[in-house]
Amino acid sequence: MRRGDGWAMPNPKKSGPNSHLQSRSRTQKSDSSKAPSSSTVAANPAKPQRPARRSGTSQKATGEPSQKLRASILRQVSQRPLDAAGIASALDLPPAWKGKLLQLLKEMETTGEIARIRRDRFIIPKEADLFTGILQMHANGGAHVLNEKQGDPDLFIRFENCFTAMHGDRVVARISSQPEEPGFFTRPEKRREGKVIRILTRANETIVGTLQRSKNFFYVVADDPRFAQNLYVNPPAPPLLAKVGDKVVAKLDSWPSRHVNPEGHLIEILGPAGAPGIDMLSIIRKHRLPLEFPHDVLHEAKGVSPEVDPADAAKREDLRDRFIFTIDPDDAKDFDDAINVEHIPGGWRVGIHIADVSHYVKPKSALDREAHTRGNSVYLADRVIPMLPEALSNGICSLKPQVDRMAFSVFAEILQSGKIQSVRFAKTVIRSAARLTYKEAFALLEKPPKKGDLLSERVHTAWELSSLLRKKRFAAGSLDLEFPEIKVWLDETGRPVRLERVENDISHQLIEELMLLANELVARELKHRKQPAVYRIHEKPDPEKLVEFREFAASQGIRAGDLTHRPELQKLLASLHGKPFASAVKIALLKSLKRARYFPEPLGHYGLSKSDYTHFTSPIRRYSDLIVHRALERQLGLTKSGPDSSTLGAMAEHISTTERSAADAEKESVRLKKLEFFQLQTTEGNRHKFRAMIMDVRNFGFFVELPEFLLTGLVHVSALEGDFYIHEPSRGRLCGRKSKKIYQVGDFLEVAVDRVDMFKQQVDFKPA
Repeated sequence: MRRGDGWAMPNPKKSGPNSHLQSRSRTQKSDSSKAPSSSTVAANPAKPQRPARRSGTSQKATGEPSQKLRASILRQVSQRPLDAAGIASALDLPPAWKGKLLQLLKEMETTGEIARIRRDRFIIPKEADLFTGILQMHANGGAHVLNEKQGDPDLFIRFENCFTAMHGDRVVARISSQPEEPGFFTRPEKRREGKVIRILTRANETIVGTLQRSKNFFYVVADDPRFAQNLYVNPPAPPLLAKVGDKVVAKLDSWPSRHVNPEGHLIEILGPAGAPGIDMLSIIRKHRLPLEFPHDVLHEAKGVSPEVDPADAAKREDLRDRFIFTIDPDDAKDFDDAINVEHIPGGWRVGIHIADVSHYVKPKSALDREAHTRGNSVYLADRVIPMLPEALSNGICSLKPQVDRMAFSVFAEILQSGKIQSVRFAKTVIRSAARLTYKEAFALLEKPPKKGDLLSERVHTAWELSSLLRKKRFAAGSLDLEFPEIKVWLDETGRPVRLERVENDISHQLIEELMLLANELVARELKHRKQPAVYRIHEKPDPEKLVEFREFAASQGIRAGDLTHRPELQKLLASLHGKPFASAVKIALLKSLKRARYFPEPLGHYGLSKSDYTHFTSPIRRYSDLIVHRALERQLGLTKSGPDSSTLGAMAEHISTTERSAADAEKESVRLKKLEFFQLQTTEGNRHKFRAMIMDVRNFGFFVELPEFLLTGLVHVSALEGDFYIHEPSRGRLCGRKSKKIYQVGDFLEVAVDRVDMFKQQVDFKPA
């Protein structure tokens, strides 16, 4: 299940082949004999705090001249367009600075601070109605250039105005129209639109797809529907003797104009489309996911002891005699966190213990460089691609039961009102007493606590606290965008044999709330102490996007007020409870909200309604959390250096990109396996029947959703045998001319699979 903040990258806690990437924070019991009960924050009760560095003091000495030169350039080009020579002349720069100036101009153009116009003259983008950002293509052919400035809307690009840019490219676009001011209940007449005029950097010059042949040409049909053109390639020749129908990887060579097809050449043959494992390998190549670790990384990992060093453990707060436990998915192996919650007079004492990855992965080491490059672990339907080698991710860092492990702990005392009485942080050594699955934890919570069973009692105590935190969170304005997920179970050949709907039940909520608590407390500490770090931010949505969503909700029969007011949005979400179309509406709302990302400033989290939020609880599988661990170490005086503030902006952008790539790959892998599962239904003699609900009615048929599997498909009007059906759009229904049989939005019916188009990734159903 998704946890932590489920906004756009869900942070599910995953470890096994079918787990979902999750964000978590766990709690552990505080040692009252060793921990101070005051609200002071300390790495060790006996160790005095070291004054925090201010965020500006970590600027490298060599960076200041570049910043001054950057500011001077901006002043000059704001007055008039200048080329590089003109800028050098205006600033009276010596010839020796030519290389440095050209490099800086290139960097500033890439970041969008300046833009280049005719004859290589530079200008402030706003002065020339220019817009720089990442191009996000959509399957319907349109696109958006994502604005990287807080509060500004994205720029819409029509298909014909995309030039030869591809999904993920950094581009410069010229704004061609501005929107009119929308009312609260009216859609704006025009949206801000533009046209791509330059590609600054290509995100990916390779295409993964299927090799096809026409009468005269070989071409590759891309797997990604956002790449609509066929890529012409040379006829296969040794050593790449691909056959028609093979999955291949091709490199883009030339594409001068969108009016002609791009050209390229084959660089890899993956295998016949449809062969076992080729679908997942295609996703791996498409998203450029690494399968192997470099030799130096494996060598470094091999040198890490599989057991805790007693000398290192002796320097830490010892919690090995405390009753600490973990709750994870069935197939999890990388246990990021462990928890303990106890009753104290007037409230609870909670401890959240996170794997101390920073103890083993040192800055600038081979392990650190590779973890930074990968950014996060990736959980595909058939495998895990870990951020760290298994010797760490599933070994010494994983908080397994009955073994000593290093942890970074967050302790808090919380009153029955939910008020946080005291907080502290410490490096600890723990020994987990039990490992529970979510199903096992749920079974315990379904029954009254068993007297004398410490595990049962502590799980119930933890839920008492988590349920209170959850109520307070929603009372403070947090949005309920949780919905079930589908887990695909595979056999040994990678064939899908079962789909399991995983609900966000109270066992998941128990862990989720404790995660959110730890992440918030760490963010608050780093922000208060002005310690450079990365934060998890979720900015306010664009009002016009909420207007569009409101219209979609109205089309589904859902009445809503002014959704720019948070209480109205909460009221709408509350009205969906128990409705079969709730997931579809929540997904539509998620698409209307901005995507959560990492940023070096604490801008707050809109969806969670929190002013302070970061990711601290999953350092085994997220590099962002490792950065935050190092920042907290520096704040607590446990190390002499922390994250460099001058590099955090680029680092935050990089891990945001790897996170998006991982999320896209994970969703695609599950979607393909779900489609394969239904495709197998068409080959079996006894086809299964599925309960479906009509979501939308058109003149060519109606769309249904299978609530049990969160899958949408089409029932074409030609599949409705025995009558001619008339479309009545005002009533949202099809009506049989003779039989008067009605198919209407909201109706339930039983359907069977008619056909599956794996290329278009679509399923057609027919009445069963």
